[in-house]
Amino acid sequence: MKSLSIISAALVAYVSAAATTVFPSAAGATAVSAPVAVSGTCEGGMKRLSGNNGCNAGEGSSADAAFTAASGGTLQNVIIGSAQTEGVHCTGPCTIRNVWWGDVCEDALTVKQTSGTSYVIGGGAKGASDKVIQRNGGGTVSVTDFGQDFGKLYRSCGINTNYGDTATISNTCTSSVTDICQRYTGSNSGDEPVKTGAGNDGTYCK
Repeated sequence: MKSLSIISAALVAYVSAAATTVFPSAAGATAVSAPVAVSGTCEGGMKRLSGNNGCNAGEGSSADAAFTAASGGTLQNVIIGSAQTEGVHCTGPCTIRNVWWGDVCEDALTVKQTSGTSYVIGGGAKGASDKVIQRNGGGTVSVTDFGQDFGKLYRSCGINTNYGDTATISNTCTSSVTDICQRYTGSNSGDEPVKTGAGNDGTYCK
């Protein structure tokens, strides 16, 4: 079960006037052959990173990521290039500040915390035909001032109302969006959850 409640596990998404649709220019480029481990604060200097393993179809693992952030880690001011199956993996609560994804392959950010709060502050992603933020665990995910284009901004196993999951979305501008916040009946069996509705219901999707 991947619970998603406003207290112990939540998506809180705010996009304000600080979000931008202008993708930044890189201050340089660097190539890596393995994921960069982040503990403490990792300052990227607005360089573009690429070269771990290319973009491969299907779900990737932490070994396919550009960065792997430990609990309490902060990654900031970096552009992740297109040659990555996975962008950033957080093994615990992390902070992702002013990070940009130039062409999302599978997932831009995967959050694997069991509790606590992860923060995505600023930055953006483009070229994501599916999801940008994938949450595989508990806790809270707060997204502020994040922009660009994507199929889904955030996905766990859905807003599972039978588990008390909730999502709060405010001050957000969207275009060509049909279902903001989808509600499901979750399952512990591993089967796909059953979709029960979408949009603001004032309780689970706010």
